[in-house]
Amino acid sequence: MRDYPKPPFKTAQQPRPGSSDAMDPVPDYGEATYKGSGRLADKVAVITGADSGIGRAVALAFAREGADVLVAYLDEEEDAAETRRLVEDAGRRCELFAGDISHRETCRELVRRAVDAFGRIDILVNNAARQMSYESIDEIPDEEWEATFATNISAMFYITKDAVPHMAPGSSIINTASVNADTPSPQLLAYATTKGAIQNFTGGLAQLLAEKQIRANAVAPGPVWTPLIPSTMPAEKVENFGSQVPFGRPAQPAELAGAYVLLASDDASYISGATIAVTGGKPII
Repeated sequence: MRDYPKPPFKTAQQPRPGSSDAMDPVPDYGEATYKGSGRLADKVAVITGADSGIGRAVALAFAREGADVLVAYLDEEEDAAETRRLVEDAGRRCELFAGDISHRETCRELVRRAVDAFGRIDILVNNAARQMSYESIDEIPDEEWEATFATNISAMFYITKDAVPHMAPGSSIINTASVNADTPSPQLLAYATTKGAIQNFTGGLAQLLAEKQIRANAVAPGPVWTPLIPSTMPAEKVENFGSQVPFGRPAQPAELAGAYVLLASDDASYISGATIAVTGGKPII
């Protein structure tokens, strides 16, 4: 088992959405450790929020398992280019799509681009998320609340709705929920509320799509060391991030990838409507 870094961390706060290269320690995406075994051979995956964080680790793992990948992101061109390099270094094709999925038309265009490029979608990972920290409810701007819901849950619905007609039996949808769905942080009120919605959306979707033999599951991460943290949290929380869980540290993005690979693969052919907790020992209900 690797000796992953524990807090306290030295990383300074960053403007949103943050950068991996400016973090100390730099997140581990599995570049030196993830070894594929063909579990996703010749599948096509669409991953939102894949320029960095969990999405990049998943894109890398999927590629090393044999999948071609469309990487969707907001506007982080350099980070997205690095993700594409990792996918292409694994010998797989990578398409980039930049756009704000809080807008309905962007969701429609994202799916259209994927189908034009690959002809189908075998795996959809709804991972992109917006998060901001506030100490009291009166500090939360109405616009922030609305933007968080538009990005985290409405986009998930729209992208899934548009993707399903291009998904064959055996396809897989994986939604990134959070430990906040069960134990919401009061400082992350908008974010936590959307994550609870995602968990219910996933459970209902699994039942709705069962007749099409399309599976829908969620992964519920605990604290994960990604650029979202120093760009959305106060300095004292960044310094001690992850210390509250039994493992005493945050996950590295690479430690999440295996759960997504499992749910994307045919090994999970009877798993649908499930939430896999990757929380460093903190139980979810």
